[in-house]
Formats: sequence, C-alpha cells, structure tokens
Amino acid sequence: MGYIAYFNVVKSRDIIRSPYNARQDSYAKRVVRGKILDKNGNVLAQTNVAEDGSETREYPYGSMFAHVVGYSVQGKSGLESVENFELLTSNAFFLEKLKNEFQDKKNIGDNVVTTLDANLQEAAYDALGNYKGAVVALEPSTGKILAMVSKPDFDPNSVADNWESLNSSEDSVLLNRATQGQYAPGSTFKVVTALEYMREHSDYENYSYNCTGAIEHGGLTIHCFNNHVHGQVDFADSIAYSCNASFSNIGLSLDVGKFRDTAKELLFDSKLPSELPYSKSRFTLKKGASDGEKMMTAMGQGQTQVSPYHMALITSAIANGGTLMKPYLVQAVTNYGGTVVDENKPEKAGTLMTSGEAAKLKEYMTDVVQYGTASVLSGQGYTAAGKTGTAEYSSDKEKDHSWFIGMTNVDNPDLVISVIIEASDGSAKAVNVAKQVFDAYYNQ
Repeated sequence: MGYIAYFNVVKSRDIIRSPYNARQDSYAKRVVRGKILDKNGNVLAQTNVAEDGSETREYPYGSMFAHVVGYSVQGKSGLESVENFELLTSNAFFLEKLKNEFQDKKNIGDNVVTTLDANLQEAAYDALGNYKGAVVALEPSTGKILAMVSKPDFDPNSVADNWESLNSSEDSVLLNRATQGQYAPGSTFKVVTALEYMREHSDYENYSYNCTGAIEHGGLTIHCFNNHVHGQVDFADSIAYSCNASFSNIGLSLDVGKFRDTAKELLFDSKLPSELPYSKSRFTLKKGASDGEKMMTAMGQGQTQVSPYHMALITSAIANGGTLMKPYLVQAVTNYGGTVVDENKPEKAGTLMTSGEAAKLKEYMTDVVQYGTASVLSGQGYTAAGKTGTAEYSSDKEKDHSWFIGMTNVDNPDLVISVIIEASDGSAKAVNVAKQVFDAYYNQ
C-alpha cells in the first residue's frame, strides 16, 4: 500500500512529465494545456482553441524563451516537459468540471507561474545579440531564476515544421547552453583557486609575487593576457588583474587532494540542484598531476569543464554568505482562474563555504570592479563585484570564449549573473553583457 501511495503521488508525476510517455495524449484529450506565465503574468506559452476545436500552442515571445520554456511538439523540452503534469491537470471548480464531463467538453489546465522576468530576459537576450553563448541571472537570497538565455536559439512556434533541420544542426541549436553547455571556465575559476589557497595558507594576505608577464616552469611557459606585466602583486591584485603568472605560481603550492575536496564542495563532479536537464561539471586534477597541469588548472584552463549555470550557483553562494539557496523556476501553480494550487518557497540547498570565506571572496571580486578587469561596472548607480574570464578553446591558443560572473548591490546582493560568449575572440566581452542586464534590472 505504501508503494502504491508513493507511486500515485510522486512517480506518477515523473512518468506523466516524461516526453516519451504516450499516455500524455490521453490527458490532452480531456484537458486544454495550461499557460506558462512570467512572474508578472506575461504569457510565455498558451494554447489557442479554434472554433473547430483544433488546438495550437503559441509562444508570444518567439525565440526569447526558447530553451527555458521549451516546446511541446516532437516530444517536449524545458518547462513544457518538467511541468507537463501540472499543465495537463485541471483544478477548475468541481461543478464546472462535472458540467464539462456531461457536455463532453475539455477542462482548462492549470497555469504555471514562473520566476522568470520577461523584461530582464529581453535585456539578456538583446545583450547577447548574435553571439553564441548563455546568460543566467538569479536572486541569491531566494534562488529564484529571473532570466535564462541560450543562443543560438529557435522559434518554438515552428518546431514541428523545422524539426529535421533543428535536430541535425551543427550549432546544436536545441542545446540549452546555460545548463548543458560545457566550457573551460577561464579566469572565473580563479575564485575557486583563491578559495583553496585561502584554506591552505592562513597568511594569504601576505602573499606577494613579481609578475614579468609570463611564468616559466618545467618547460612550460604561461603568459598573462596580452603578455601584460603586472609587476609586484599581492593576493588581491592577482585576482583583480587576473594575473595568470601569479595564479600559476599559486597552483604550484596547492595540495591536489585538498583542491579536489574544495572543488567537490563547490559541486564539481556532483549533482546540481536543477529543475532542467544539465551537464555535470568536471574537475579532473588528481594526485600525481604534473606541475603543468596544476598551473593550467589553477588559472582556469586544463581539463576543467563547467556550465554557466554552475558558475551562477557558485557566485550565488559567495553573494549569500556561503549558503546556496535552491534555484527554482516555478513560483506557483494556479488554476486557470488564478487560485493558487501549489507554491514554491525559498529553501537552502547547502553550504558551499563559510561566511568568512564568502565575505573575503566578495571583497576580492569588488576589487575586480573597482580597479581591475571589470572596471566598466564601476561608478554606476549600483555597486557590483565580479570576475572576468577568457577561456582558450583552440590548440593554437588564438581563439577564446569570454566569461563573466558577478553580483550587484554588494553589501546585500540583489542579483547574480553568469555570462559566456562563445568564440568572442576579443571582439566582445561578457562583462558588457552583464552590465546591460544589471542596468535593465535597476531601470525597470
């Protein structure tokens, strides 16, 4: 009996949500699929019913929410898949449902009210422009995901017509790069390396290194960006200037086993709290690694792979005093009349670091904005902190992705962001995308 109850309450939802469940059709025969709304009630997806009873799923914002909201033909993706049970369940008034049964009419499905903000989503979408990449923005104090953009995109209104080309696209158009993309983190990973160095060296504030624009060790030469000579730098300067030579030097001093433990605590090689499908991030450095591997890993190259979503979670924990709030996309489920059926509340996902460690990293990330590589964010109507990154992805080291992770209102953070621009090759900077999103947030 216990298993039957568990199946009916829990597993039935999982099965109905599955895009491969043929029984979905039987639910759709009795219920008009509900709407998906943004936090302010803007319609992101709805079913239009013609006079002849035929139904068409409409996405008023076109490709803007393509990956996060998803599509509902040729299988399902995004929230259309995750919330399939709710959208095909009707909590309309009992007598109304009874009347519909007698008249052989469909009931109207429940609405899914998301945490997404259409204005912020539009700002992120426009800021990314024609570049491939992703943007994730969330509230660190609650875990509410306010924006999630992935490009290249597609129009969910025409998925059925274009399925063959979408499914065979060399650009992996259907891939949600925000949660499923895997990239070298570049210098954004230096916040992880910095945390490990702080844990291993209590005197980290006394750190000093003379940067000559490059470091040579064991036959390997690692250059600072554009061979820039940073001169004498302390720990804060090393982060603010994103000094590759200094961080390579730091990497040589780290205990690989302890470094792996810290990466694990930050959810590398681990399950992530996520409502949408995602790819696990990878930290591959192991005991016995060469000095070259240590140096490359410490500065964010090497074999480390991470998603923009995961970097947003790490940044969120830093912003929130070390505590990661469980990220979520669904604020509530209501019946079609607006009566709340179910509601999500903020909850703690875990502690990734101590409050003291988070405060120190936040301080160093503030330096990045005040006098370092993200100075474009200084002097705004809001305070900001962050970390830029450039991740090489070609064997000739001539091509790179641009990264930025950061937060606003540093003393009591309002917003956290993670941005990647693929193949920016120096022509675009992720920090500028972040700035446009930050500006939109405070100008609403």
